[in-house]
Amino acid sequence: MKGILSPLKLKNQYLICVLSVSIVASLCLFTRNFFDHKVVGYILLVVVSLLAMSLDILPVLLSAFLSALILNFFFIQPYYTFHIYSTEDALMLVLFFIIALINGVLTHKIRRAEKRLQIKEIRVNTMKLYNALLDSLSHELRTPISAIMGAIDTIQSETITISEENRQQLYSEIEKASLRLNHQVENLLNMSRLESGVIQPKMDWCDLKELIYNVLDHLKEDLQFHKVAVEADENLPLFKLDYGLTEQIIYNLVFNASQYTPKGAKIELKVEYNPDVEFEYNPEKIMPCVISISDDGNGFPEEEIDKVFDKFYRLQNSKTGGTGLGLSIVKGFVEAQNGLIKLENREEGGSVFTIGFPALVINTKEISNEIAIN
Repeated sequence: MKGILSPLKLKNQYLICVLSVSIVASLCLFTRNFFDHKVVGYILLVVVSLLAMSLDILPVLLSAFLSALILNFFFIQPYYTFHIYSTEDALMLVLFFIIALINGVLTHKIRRAEKRLQIKEIRVNTMKLYNALLDSLSHELRTPISAIMGAIDTIQSETITISEENRQQLYSEIEKASLRLNHQVENLLNMSRLESGVIQPKMDWCDLKELIYNVLDHLKEDLQFHKVAVEADENLPLFKLDYGLTEQIIYNLVFNASQYTPKGAKIELKVEYNPDVEFEYNPEKIMPCVISISDDGNGFPEEEIDKVFDKFYRLQNSKTGGTGLGLSIVKGFVEAQNGLIKLENREEGGSVFTIGFPALVINTKEISNEIAIN
């Protein structure tokens, strides 16, 4: 049952209580001739309180009982006996035991109340997050589904005559809506993988230029009103990365830029090979592979830049739609490959995402030489 400790854990807690009280009492024993036994009583009360902050109630009660016995036996005269001749000392010992019990019980109850409050807050926040997700999904999924159903109804209608050109246009709309729907489902599946911790990158040699152009080809409909530029060295080496994760990273960032920048904005993708240069955003790491995706749009509000990678977070003044998962998935996939990602606004306007990977590198000339030799 929830809230009940296993026998082994309970046994360990009893052991912690006995050792804690014994060690503190032993240290006090060496100073017995310098301090009054009331001071020792206060110290043991503090020990019981500290134990109550992290342990179960029964071990705490044991620590209170053991503290009272030790205080009587070792620190109240006559020493090494349970006899008490002074009424004041007897009253002090009784009060010590009562206060230790009350203190332990109250501290334990406060701790349990705090835990219940934390659980309640977590549940409330989780419900808020998932309500936000459902609200955004109701728009993001319903829009492409409606487009697909409407186009199919028109094509199959026996009462409406459509030209071949219009038919092909409807097929194109179905394809675009299907790709949009697939993108949203992919994001949900990817977030589920990140949440469950099952992502194990499959590292292999990647041609990043080829990967980028594949992504741009998939997004050509979304990018038709944008200027896109790719900058990469002709002799760019191959990097050992997870092709699928890296492709999804680039896809989400470029798609995000296409959706949240005005028509005519420029989106630039740049790949650099920095073999010995420390990564600008983490001087302690060498990141041979650096990818940047920038635009000349409106940029991000400075006060929200630190939040954009949070799950389900959407900019306050952003347009309707979006699940707020894209950038959190990007960050998760980058970190799954031991990489780092940074977002900042450009001085000339717009924003830039910079990603660094500590990837292994192989020059394409080396591969050509190996093939020639074989």
